[in-house]
Amino acid sequence: MIFGNVRDLESSFAWLPKPLKTAVEHLKQTDFNALPVGNYDLQGKDIYVQVIDMTTKPFAETRPEVHRQYIDVQFLVRGREKIGVASDTGNNGVAEDLLAERDLLFCKTMENESTLTMTPGSFAVFLPTDVHRPACAFDQPEAIRKVVVKVRVSLLAGA
Repeated sequence: MIFGNVRDLESSFAWLPKPLKTAVEHLKQTDFNALPVGNYDLQGKDIYVQVIDMTTKPFAETRPEVHRQYIDVQFLVRGREKIGVASDTGNNGVAEDLLAERDLLFCKTMENESTLTMTPGSFAVFLPTDVHRPACAFDQPEAIRKVVVKVRVSLLAGA
C-alpha cells in the first residue's frame, strides 16, 4: 500500500513504477469535478479510470475487498472518507468470490486493520497483497466523489 497526496508527486513519488506514475499523474492533471460519472480508458483495459459519486457508510456496513488482476489507485476528489487497509494474511475468509467476473473478492473479516483518512487530493495504492475497505464514513455518511484508476498488475512485471 502506498499513501500520499498528488501535490507531492514530483517531490515524494518520483520512484513510482511507470504504470503507477501514469495513473497518479493523470489524477493530478485532470479536473474530475468537470467529468461525468463513468468509466473511461486511459491505456485501453491495461489502465482505466472510474469516476464515482457515492455516499460513505458506517464502518460496519462496508466490506473488505481484494483484487488480484488490477491494482487500485484510489483518489478523493471531494468529501472525506476513511479506508480500512491491511496486508492479506490469508486468514480473512471469503464472503463472496467475484474474481472471475469482476476481479473482486469480498472478505468476511480483515486481520490487523488500520485506517487511512482520505481528504481531497489524497491517493492510496492498493496492491493484490492488500485488503482494503473503501467508502467508510469519516464522522457520519457524506457524499463524496472519488476516482479509482485500475492498473493491470502484469504491467509492473516489466517496470
